[in-house]
Amino acid sequence: MRVLVVNAGSSSLKLSVLDGERSVAAHTVERWDGAGDLDPLREFLSEAGLTDGGDLDAVGHRVVHGGPRFREPVRLDDDAVAYLDSIADLAPLHNPRAVAAIRAVGELLPDLPAVAAFDTSFHATIPEAAATYALPREWNHRFELRRYGFHGLSHAHAVRRGAALVGREPAGLRVVSCHLGAGASLCAVRDGRSVDTTMGFTPLAGLVMQTRVGSVDPGILLWLLEHGGVDVETLGGVLEHQSGLKGLSGTSGDLRDVLEARADGDADATLAFDVYVHRLVCEIGSMAASAGGLDLLVFTGGMGEHSAELRAAAAGGLFHLGVEVDTTVEVEGDTDVTQDGARVHTVVVAAAEDQEVARVTAQVLDASEGALR
Repeated sequence: MRVLVVNAGSSSLKLSVLDGERSVAAHTVERWDGAGDLDPLREFLSEAGLTDGGDLDAVGHRVVHGGPRFREPVRLDDDAVAYLDSIADLAPLHNPRAVAAIRAVGELLPDLPAVAAFDTSFHATIPEAAATYALPREWNHRFELRRYGFHGLSHAHAVRRGAALVGREPAGLRVVSCHLGAGASLCAVRDGRSVDTTMGFTPLAGLVMQTRVGSVDPGILLWLLEHGGVDVETLGGVLEHQSGLKGLSGTSGDLRDVLEARADGDADATLAFDVYVHRLVCEIGSMAASAGGLDLLVFTGGMGEHSAELRAAAAGGLFHLGVEVDTTVEVEGDTDVTQDGARVHTVVVAAAEDQEVARVTAQVLDASEGALR
């Protein structure tokens, strides 16, 4: 099946065409205006020779949040799009842009079936004990508060590909998947199913990230609001855009900049890296506990794929779990970096959310066509 994959980020628009797992065409629009801006889509389709969509079978949209209703990928119709509009507040930086992309592509290619693949879907299997917050049950029910988790498309691909690298099927494996990019999260996977994750109701929770704070004592936030003279809007901006590696180091927050400053002896950058690794190691240990042990550790995302220094630092704190990496291995794409004799396999998997979107799009459409027969 040939699928146009549309990934609308908070400011960018990633477009690709996949024929199975084979990439046919790809392009990233760094700045996309959103609703009504059809020109980048037209240009991509024209350059790929797909102006009328005649060589395409379907469209797959990456959508960050499916809310409490969509726990699995769904074939899009007017009702589904209206629901996604209604939960914009759950992912205000991403969901409105995804809906804008759905409408824009639908306007250009109205005859193609379209599927929404959600980052939250992979985590719908998390047990209630792991997904439930210790808030009043009335609040949890009224506001549908729970740990939704994110980066599910990336984790799903990384686990499946990581298992293949070590000659195993996901079934029977206890895996911790580390998606380490500007946003970062871990996922505990047992028998191919998500059983825990570090992000929660929003993508702010969990690991230290490039500009996001990760988990923090909620009492600090209350104190800042009540006694620190910080208003809600300022606090939200700081937690999202001025914290994490950026806030700690005084750099851009890009790991390469942090490592460069650290190599030059900058104390703030050194502390920022140490804090990042400390939290990463602690959370990997927590996810290993949720998985019931650890057979396979997977690194993906920009930092996870490209920073041998980060992987080595993390592995150094996980020796007691049986993790050892071979730092002499040159990583090119999907690579096994396990040290000989290590009890736990460690692999690097190139992030490929577009492949996962295309895969689930084909599954949804095959299932719907089968139901009609």
